[in-house]
Amino acid sequence: MSLDITSIKAQIESAWKDRSLLAEATYKAAVHSVIAALDKGELRVAEPNGDEWKVHEWVKKAVVLFFPIAEMKTIEVGPFEFHDKIPLKSDYASQGVRVVPHAIARHGSFLEKGVIMMPSYVNIGAWVGTGTMVDTWATVGSCAQIGRHVHLSGGVGIGGVLEPLQATPTIVEDNCFIGSRCILVEGVRVQREAVLGAGVTITQSTRIIDVTGDEPITYRGIVPPRSVVIPGSYAKEFAAGTYQVPCALIIGKRKESTDKKVSLNDALREYNVAV
Repeated sequence: MSLDITSIKAQIESAWKDRSLLAEATYKAAVHSVIAALDKGELRVAEPNGDEWKVHEWVKKAVVLFFPIAEMKTIEVGPFEFHDKIPLKSDYASQGVRVVPHAIARHGSFLEKGVIMMPSYVNIGAWVGTGTMVDTWATVGSCAQIGRHVHLSGGVGIGGVLEPLQATPTIVEDNCFIGSRCILVEGVRVQREAVLGAGVTITQSTRIIDVTGDEPITYRGIVPPRSVVIPGSYAKEFAAGTYQVPCALIIGKRKESTDKKVSLNDALREYNVAV
């Protein structure tokens, strides 16, 4: 990488503390260089670190700082017109990415070779791995990290970190299948090879309950590897009475020993999961 990371990181941190510095060309250039590096996949907001993830907070700050220095411009695409601060990605052919009309990815997001975007949306700072399908009307929020060979089904909503500002991006690891109309927000992490059935909604406060054993095991903010998950509910006492509260239920596991595609099909058939 040609970037002087130490110098640029220091400039971003300084501008984060004192926004008046963004009036100076040096600090503007630092922000633009980070966004350009994100667009090319040379930098990531977060990246795998063994079994955990390392979040580069300063890179996320650069994304936030990009908005006040970017200028509103008219963007014309054939008969369509947009008016925004951030340009769209372009030159998909050289990147080996298939983009179906009306799919949109913003400059500052990265799509690895082999990504397929149906009419969908990928926001600035996001990273999407090779072989991943972003299906119709799915949205990948700002700085979200989507692994390789993932399927984001129709209408899936992957939350971003910018509105409201949050520390941890939402992460979907390799070989996951996210069913139609699932919503994953607030920095939730779906670990490798998990299968989420249609309509699963997970936030940091959502109970993710493994019901496969004699006693339930509850997780929050993380879906364990190879889990097969469906929407559920549990009874909760309130002052006004007892009501059903949404949760996510882990009803089984994909078999690690089986080929990924066969394993997915088996999981969907065996557990009768709607996708």
